[in-house]
Amino acid sequence: MTTRILPLLLALLLAGTAQAAPRPLQPLIDATPLGGTLVLEPGTYAGPAVIARPMTLDGGGGATLDGGGSGTVLSLEGTGVTVQNLRVVNSGRHQDLLDSGILVRGRYHIVKDNVFEDCLFGVNLQQADHSVVRRNRFDARDDDPAERGDAIRLWYSMDNVVQDNVAVGTRDLSVWYSNDNRIVGNRSTGARYGLRFMHAKRNVAERNVLERNMVGIFAIHSEGIQIRGNRIARSGAAPGGGIGGIGIGLKESDAITVTGNEVLANATGLYIDVSPNDPESPNTIEGNRVAYNGVAVRFHSDGEGNRIRGNDFLGNFGAVAVEGGGSALRHEWAGNHWDTYEGFDRDGNGVGDSPFEVYAHADRLWMDLPVTQFFRASPMLEMLDFMERLAPFGSPRLLMRETAPAVRPVTGAS
Repeated sequence: MTTRILPLLLALLLAGTAQAAPRPLQPLIDATPLGGTLVLEPGTYAGPAVIARPMTLDGGGGATLDGGGSGTVLSLEGTGVTVQNLRVVNSGRHQDLLDSGILVRGRYHIVKDNVFEDCLFGVNLQQADHSVVRRNRFDARDDDPAERGDAIRLWYSMDNVVQDNVAVGTRDLSVWYSNDNRIVGNRSTGARYGLRFMHAKRNVAERNVLERNMVGIFAIHSEGIQIRGNRIARSGAAPGGGIGGIGIGLKESDAITVTGNEVLANATGLYIDVSPNDPESPNTIEGNRVAYNGVAVRFHSDGEGNRIRGNDFLGNFGAVAVEGGGSALRHEWAGNHWDTYEGFDRDGNGVGDSPFEVYAHADRLWMDLPVTQFFRASPMLEMLDFMERLAPFGSPRLLMRETAPAVRPVTGAS
């Protein structure tokens, strides 16, 4: 009896295994006519697959494309491909090969309403122009942040729209050598960089919500970026040190516009490092609410060329910090509201009668010696500061001066 049952069980097991094997997607793509729509039945399909002609791939909300843990799951080439309502999982893990959920090359592609899980890179645009990446969700692998891939990556890609995507725990949303793109309405939490521009020009970052990332938005060697109407909050320090805790950062970048943003509860609200690189291409920082940060504005070094106008600086532990013993006197400060301003407005015109000034007293020792930040606001440094103000050991260093500060909030904040 036993000898009859064992072969039967083995046959059933093999049949179940064969039935569970994902169906290859590529033959279904190849059978779809030019400009046609392939609507997948619920279930799991095997990648990798390539779409190289105009068509629509619709997962119907119940189909999963599984890359099997090797390489890129789905590649789009040519023009006019739409991929929607699909769950994309299990790409390869090779950073050097940029293993991705969906690789996009060519023009006029649309990737929308998809879910990406266990993919190294989510959507990877390489020399892809005039394409749309919209309403996708990206959930990262549980790796060290530096070993994860980007939720969305643009490389030499122009005139694209990246809109209303949600990324949780990914590495970056990065824009490399890519111009004239719009990054709008996206949400990112738990990332290294919520949004990073590298050698990029004339891009727009608008209405994004970037919370609990190591860095909110950072522009490096970039030009003409517009950063407007974003909410950047609770950026935290990077594990093991390194850059982190920055709301919006500019490094060697020119003609950047930072307007109408909320920069809240970060270690550093605004971080400026040799920006602008060309003083003839000033940056404009205007109409932002910078509140409850460790330092509102931190300069990496002495410099010039930033127009800082009409912002609200509220509840920050420190107003301005300058590393390396320099000052921020050569930047333009105009019409900003500082809640630590101690002057008067006798004529009621909304402008302070005396300048707003920030000096480096003994309690600012942590600016020049970062290792002392642990003691910031400690009784020891507070006592040193009190004694220096009462009986100065020497002249305090003037960090910045604004001659006509606003005595009331100017952005509608309270």
